[in-house]
Amino acid sequence: MPERVVTNADLEKIVNTNDEWIRTRTGIEQRRWAPPGTSTSELAMPAVRECLERRGLDPAELDLIVVATVTPDTVFPATACVLQDKLKAARAWGFDISAACSGFVYALTMGAQFVETGAHDKVLVVGADVMTSILDMQDRTTCVLFGDGAGAVLVEPSADESGLLDFYHEVDGSGGCHLYMPAGGSARPTTRETVDQRMHYIRQDGQHVFKYAVRKFVEATRSLLDRNGLTAADVDLFVAHQANVRIIDAASERLGFPPEKVVRNIDRYGNTTAATIPLALGTALDEGKLRDGSLVVMASVGAGFTVGSVLARWSGLAWD
Repeated sequence: MPERVVTNADLEKIVNTNDEWIRTRTGIEQRRWAPPGTSTSELAMPAVRECLERRGLDPAELDLIVVATVTPDTVFPATACVLQDKLKAARAWGFDISAACSGFVYALTMGAQFVETGAHDKVLVVGADVMTSILDMQDRTTCVLFGDGAGAVLVEPSADESGLLDFYHEVDGSGGCHLYMPAGGSARPTTRETVDQRMHYIRQDGQHVFKYAVRKFVEATRSLLDRNGLTAADVDLFVAHQANVRIIDAASERLGFPPEKVVRNIDRYGNTTAATIPLALGTALDEGKLRDGSLVVMASVGAGFTVGSVLARWSGLAWD
């Protein structure tokens, strides 16, 4: 996480908002913002290094790097390539995944497939976003929601029943118009007009996104549990994308997860997009909620719309 803490009181000095409005509607009390000009690879490197150090792994042993982000260092080359070079992971190849807030669970699923097929033994999966690089600080409906952050996990072959057990993903492209960045791609390349009209920042229909997210959190998670013959009582931990505490609470209540099984850190970090789930896993580890053998459900909804849920048996042998 970046060092700079930005409180709701700090935001009152930037836009027309207040602490009560932000807390009651989102659950956010503060977030971390990186210094201007910080790249996603720069933000990700400490998380990546800590992950590898905890495992006692040399970067040269990595086979594949998958980075989930909507704020890549550059459109191309991929941020995975930049990380590979910074790590000196000479034998690793890699690529980026753009799935917004579902990016990490998509990347985790992708990385696990390479391990399950036997193609690779050591896959680094990174979720990282410098959201302040695409925030419109004049838009009080979006700039209060997001923070910057990065997290990383290592995926390896399992010698027991731990690992990624199943996933359920879907997209609904018709929802893309409700959460998007209007310009900067091939459909609307950068021009003086697009810059003047502030079209290179996030735009969101918050009410529509809220309703869709609650419904899809529940549907995707329930589908995943049903086809594995599980109920909420069988699950040890529910790790939801940290977009809004009301979304998390509404979804977990409908699914039957009691508060002690639900991870919440949005009050401290805000919405860090692809980084929220790995950061929440870290929070769960720190709080003693996540242990070897824990049955975990991770769930997300993001721009696209993208929907993702993962069922995993946790193994964190390197965590002290």
